[in-house]
Amino acid sequence: MDRIEFYAAIIRRLLDEYVEMLPPEEGLEIERIYDNTRHHYELLYLGWEKLRRVHGCILHLDIRDGKIWIQHDGTEDGIALRLMEEGVPRDQIVLAFHPPYKRPDTGFAAA
Repeated sequence: MDRIEFYAAIIRRLLDEYVEMLPPEEGLEIERIYDNTRHHYELLYLGWEKLRRVHGCILHLDIRDGKIWIQHDGTEDGIALRLMEEGVPRDQIVLAFHPPYKRPDTGFAAA
């Protein structure tokens, strides 16, 4: 298994674990989007809270240029820490939700 497929497998497994950990909410479902061709992975809340439509991103990760780009992280603990626990080096994780000029100061990959 090459590095990209290794990272993709880790991401899918971690997102599956998050779905199991998140408490069910009446009227809402969690949708998993796994695009294994373009390496795009998301968890979304979908549904209704009373009269309000809910469509919100929980997690969004991409694999670009051999690195994991965290586009959005709506978790308490942070998925970057979970990725490192699974063996992904810090220099292979981009915190893309930070502006490019701040990324070198994060301790993770800048791009």
